Amino acid sequence: KALQDQHVVNISSTYYGGGVAVKLSSLALLLNALGIKTGWRIIQGNPDFFAFTKNVHNALQGGDMELTDLSKRIYEEVNFENSVRMHMNHDIVVVHDPQPLPIIQYYTKKQPWIWRCHIDLSNPHRELWKYLRGFIDRYDAVIVSTPEYAQDVDPPQYIQMPATDPFSLINREMAEDEVRYHLARYDIPTDLPIVLQVSRFDIWKDPLGVIEAYKIAREQVDCRLILLGSAATDDPEGAQVYESLLHQQDERIMLLNIDDSLLVNALQRYSGAVLQKSLREGFGLTVTEAMWKGQPVIGGNVGGIRYQIQDGINGFLVNSVQEASERIVQLLQDRNLHREMGERARETVRSRFLMNRILEQYLDLYSSFEVVVRVRENPALVKAPPRTTARRGAAAAPPAAPHETVGGPAVGHAEEPAPDLHDGGGGIE
Repeated sequence: KALQDQHVVNISSTYYGGGVAVKLSSLALLLNALGIKTGWRIIQGNPDFFAFTKNVHNALQGGDMELTDLSKRIYEEVNFENSVRMHMNHDIVVVHDPQPLPIIQYYTKKQPWIWRCHIDLSNPHRELWKYLRGFIDRYDAVIVSTPEYAQDVDPPQYIQMPATDPFSLINREMAEDEVRYHLARYDIPTDLPIVLQVSRFDIWKDPLGVIEAYKIAREQVDCRLILLGSAATDDPEGAQVYESLLHQQDERIMLLNIDDSLLVNALQRYSGAVLQKSLREGFGLTVTEAMWKGQPVIGGNVGGIRYQIQDGINGFLVNSVQEASERIVQLLQDRNLHREMGERARETVRSRFLMNRILEQYLDLYSSFEVVVRVRENPALVKAPPRTTARRGAAAAPPAAPHETVGGPAVGHAEEPAPDLHDGGGGIE
């Protein structure tokens, strides 16, 4: 109830494509349903900006990049332009991922600012991280997805693993005839078992590794591979990766560049084996979504996937193409194992990764900020001099009055800076 008069705004870089948009879509609706006014704003940028921020994304996950003065200027100028268009009269501001990170420096901070980083920060590019930290340290709190992603920054850091909305289009219950209807809409054959990976077309999702694993597996089990993804507006590499894979298509391999939540839902329910063979992964919400539908996912042994999949219990963690191919064959051939592991996968999501848990964590954080009031510098105010302790036995000399004339021109006391009352624990400056 204490938060019901609060106005929260989220800032990110795209309305669709990727897990951040999926989570924010549900979270904003839930918070508004609770009476907490919650908005969601998208930054605008030119192709040079998004090309740079994609490089930033890759470098924060361990890739290499050349950090130039020109690229930094583009990055900061686009954020400045967005700050001119965005008027922040809100009570709490939540900034998501690196794209809008610098926008904080263009406002007089009157409320708590939170930076929510959704990507893998376990091995960031050192020079880039040093540059970004200049912005990060302006925030009042930082949220990361797993303990391994915490870094040396000034704001307090909090762990918040993502979660999925069971009532969203991508997760809602779907009868078998509806599943087949959505597959038929896109001419997806159902004559063979389907091996599926749903993800953005991104090198970190290892689509080539998935294709190689499938080609090995189909030598033992006749099956079909579907790679389903869609392009996000903030990912200029997505189209390039998709086009680079088109020559891999044959009568058994389908690449679908489609943004359709109901198709994702149908395929995740129908498939005989679901993969998320990532090389880096902040969390992997597509893993959560498939597990909720009773799928034991074959996931890369990286990042947030390891917090969802218990190897051999509710899915499989793999470290190579060969391991992935062996697990595909195992799940397609042993349907009892698939069913038993799938039941445990759904229970894992039910107990740990549904949206109500994230909602509670945000409410706890929002209610934990303290308002700290201090006097701003004002030359019209005359400050008392700092109190000094006189030597024992000596009389303390009375201080001269401000601007007192002592045998010459007016003399005043030098002003001391105002004491910093910010307690470092997320208060408002």
